[in-house]
Amino acid sequence: MVFNIARLRVKELAEALEVEIPEIIAICTILKIPASSPLTSLSLEQCKEVINYLNKS
Repeated sequence: MVFNIARLRVKELAEALEVEIPEIIAICTILKIPASSPLTSLSLEQCKEVINYLNKS
């Protein structure tokens, strides 16, 4: 699987983190990151925010 360096889709992030897609979308909602589907693209900064949130939980 090849990842886009600048952006990552919600489903790709979920696969990489071994987390369910709805959980990633829920975290994005909590963090006020606009993500409504598995195909939504996230910037690297947004991905880092999600990862940091998961690590704190």
